[in-house]
Amino acid sequence: MPVIKRYPNRKLYDTDAKRYITLNEIAALIRAGEEVVVTDHATDEDMTAVILTQIIFEQEKLQKGFLPKSVLTNLVRAGGDTLGTLRRSLTLPLDLWRHVDEEIDRRVQALIARGELAREEGARLREKLLSPIFTSPESHQSEQEELEQMLTDRGVPTREELERLHAQIDLLSTRLDSLIAQGQNGE
Repeated sequence: MPVIKRYPNRKLYDTDAKRYITLNEIAALIRAGEEVVVTDHATDEDMTAVILTQIIFEQEKLQKGFLPKSVLTNLVRAGGDTLGTLRRSLTLPLDLWRHVDEEIDRRVQALIARGELAREEGARLREKLLSPIFTSPESHQSEQEELEQMLTDRGVPTREELERLHAQIDLLSTRLDSLIAQGQNGE
């Protein structure tokens, strides 16, 4: 695990590589799966969260819309709250897809049960309505690309991005809980 020291002049020094390192290089380490710890050189205070926040800030400045406004808004709203609040607000979009699919399925089944649709017609309708672009990308490649571009243009994150962010939040929450427990036990 790379340990980065932050000096008073704001320079960052990678103690493993024995060289100065930039925020972009730290971001690259994290993207490569490295767990990075940043500490203040003089006080040994953990500065990791501050540096990660700076990386996100720089990414947002460069990539305008790097994070959806809803995510940023929820970060501000969470303020001093636990990561659980943030996790709940980020999982809502993932749950929404599932709820929409369940509602579509329920309504198609009701139409079949009332005899308003034949079972085969219901199956075809259900197939078309239940995220066909996401479930069979081979047959809908251009439609999928068009939809993905439209969503990207509007700053809507993909399911994969939300799932990755959710996994990162779970990991951070677990680590935070561990650190809190260690602090309470006097370790």
